[in-house]
Amino acid sequence: MSEDNRFGNFLRDRRTRLDAAQLGYSMQRRRTPGLRREEVAMRACVSATWYTWLEQGRGGAPSTEVLERLAQALDLSAAEREHLFLLAQNRLPGVEYQSGICVSPQLQRVLDSMTMTPALVKTAEWQVVAWNRSAATLFVDYAALPPEQRNVMKMLFKDEAKKRLALPNWEAAARRLVANFRADITRTGASSHAQALIEELSSFSPTFSEMWQSQDVSHYGEGFKQLFIAEEGLIDLEYSTFTVEGKPGLSLVVFNPASDVDRDKLARLMARKSA
Repeated sequence: MSEDNRFGNFLRDRRTRLDAAQLGYSMQRRRTPGLRREEVAMRACVSATWYTWLEQGRGGAPSTEVLERLAQALDLSAAEREHLFLLAQNRLPGVEYQSGICVSPQLQRVLDSMTMTPALVKTAEWQVVAWNRSAATLFVDYAALPPEQRNVMKMLFKDEAKKRLALPNWEAAARRLVANFRADITRTGASSHAQALIEELSSFSPTFSEMWQSQDVSHYGEGFKQLFIAEEGLIDLEYSTFTVEGKPGLSLVVFNPASDVDRDKLARLMARKSA
């Protein structure tokens, strides 16, 4: 196999791995494993000649629609589908919005292992779906809230006066969060699903409505966050955001106390909570 034809080689390899009998094809006169080219072409709704050219590296660049049909015809996994698009178009496929995303027990254990580092997992719509004890102590007791209220956007804009006291730089933080929210729902294909949330936020918060109309876009990435806690005063945090592999709609956000003084403040808050 020539390395110059990585796309064709990948098609051929995945074709030969398919179980013809399991897919309902006759096993008579089948001298090689997997499906025949004509069978894959029929499953993908393309001509057998063109599919043969694709495997040979002379069929041209397939469209997105054809690549999706090839991925289904070859029964590719999510990782294999991504690889197919990267080989054919040098880009990842479009993300399909996933609702009702669950956090695995392994990821929850990762959160729980960060005993002095607040961390949470959020969806593209900024719904908090997992957290650790540090985050519940520093931000809000998510377990005490109904699931539909565990949304960062709602918590930020529904009690604006209270949040302005807790966030010294509320205006800048809120504007940045709205820009992050817009980028997240667009990137993950959740825009239409988030419309009800956008309308709800706009109905009770003129501030959100104004910020949303600005069309600003940005990524959460890394940065600095400052909180005011009545018992301890200001607490400075650094944050970093990580995409959860295989779950494009989920992000892990880790907040690290910016100094030993801030870490001591968090430790005292957690000790009081335990007591």
